[in-house]
Amino acid sequence: MTMIEADANQPPEEYDLVVLGSGEGSKFLAWTFARQGKRVAVIEQRWIGGSCPNIACLPSNNFIHSAKVASYFARVEEFSISTPGYTVNMSKVTDRKRTMVKGLVDIHVHNFETSGVNFILGHGHFVGPRTIEVNLQTGGTRRLRGTNVVIRTGTYATRNAIPGFKAAKPMTHIEAQGRDEIPSHLLILGGGSIGLEFAQAMRRLGSKVSILDRNATLLHREDSEVTSGLETLFHDEGIELILDATIQNVMGTSGQSVAVTYLHQSKEETVQASHLLVALGRTPKTQGLGLELAGVAVTESGYIKVDEHLKTSAKGVWANGEVAGSPQFTHIAFDDFRILRDSLSGGNRVTTGRLVPSSMFTDPELAHVGLTEGEAKAKGISYRLFKIPMASVLRTRTLSETRGFMKALVGADDRILGFTVFGVDGGEIMSAIQIAMIGNLPYTPIRDAVLAHPTLMEGLIVLLSAAPVSVEAA
Repeated sequence: MTMIEADANQPPEEYDLVVLGSGEGSKFLAWTFARQGKRVAVIEQRWIGGSCPNIACLPSNNFIHSAKVASYFARVEEFSISTPGYTVNMSKVTDRKRTMVKGLVDIHVHNFETSGVNFILGHGHFVGPRTIEVNLQTGGTRRLRGTNVVIRTGTYATRNAIPGFKAAKPMTHIEAQGRDEIPSHLLILGGGSIGLEFAQAMRRLGSKVSILDRNATLLHREDSEVTSGLETLFHDEGIELILDATIQNVMGTSGQSVAVTYLHQSKEETVQASHLLVALGRTPKTQGLGLELAGVAVTESGYIKVDEHLKTSAKGVWANGEVAGSPQFTHIAFDDFRILRDSLSGGNRVTTGRLVPSSMFTDPELAHVGLTEGEAKAKGISYRLFKIPMASVLRTRTLSETRGFMKALVGADDRILGFTVFGVDGGEIMSAIQIAMIGNLPYTPIRDAVLAHPTLMEGLIVLLSAAPVSVEAA
């Protein structure tokens, strides 16, 4: 990992590939081409390796798992264990996460060093076609030009223009998982996946938690039994839900005292808390990049316009990950890497037709792949619905984790159209169905398989052996 300062008045340093941002879709691309002997530079403003190992999926799941362990302590009597009580040391929870992150960053530094990538810490912005100037963290500037340039700057937490919102200094998920003390009362703005994961984790670690969302249900785009199951789960865990609420203003300062006034059914109400966390969606990091100087077009929402090969409107400039409007998952960003790798090597891999899985790491998990019932009905697709409660999977009874359900949508040709699981280790179960869908298998080989007992995967046999309900296209 080489860091060299150069005079910005000199001609640009020439590279085969310049990468702006070291996230999932870019770091693998840089390592791959650098190991092939290409001259590669990576520019990173802050997070070595991107958000996933530093502030997003991996550290948040580390944080969530600590909360899961705490929940077991709260249930000790259920498992016939006597204990005089327990306390949560939040600084130790955070230290565990920090230790993991440091190990992950060390791995990334090693990969950049051994691959031969020129890694540059600083803020990069275009100053012309395929030319980027970097304001170095150590001071000074460097100017680089690539035969090809890849943009992977990601997104950041959306901050709405609500009166008093900015002055309240709300936390994002970054600050929430870096605290050394437990908020006495955490108010979360937003009922999407990030807000829900942190709501449950903070509640289990000892916070009073409230969620305020403008929609009438949590995860409002999901099927009704999903939203109902989540709302019941949160109610059972003592999390306050304020739904169908429109924020009017925010008063106070997060970390001290905040009050949010909102409209609910034309009535003005106020909720007070000690801390405020914003989870109102994501905004692409495209401002201040000088994209217009590079000839890179963006959408009305600010995302970089790309084609199915992730090529932008500018010759030799590509984009990947969230900033290019790809689904906001690390596993999709990794597939973006494969598309770029092949595109830059003369291949023809594309983004179209991808089977995109999702997994929300509440407890129990919510995982999904393919069509939901709502989507199937909207598209006029007939299907057979197979559905069972998780309690029908005998392994859940041994774990005392019987909450939730599984359901599969099967088409007239016996192929699986979609699968949803709200249950323990739902993401692992969903992946088995996804592999069957990728292989274009009918549901019957899974139904007739011999799987180990007692396991959660065995529940797929139970599911696909259930009596289906036929739903005709409208």
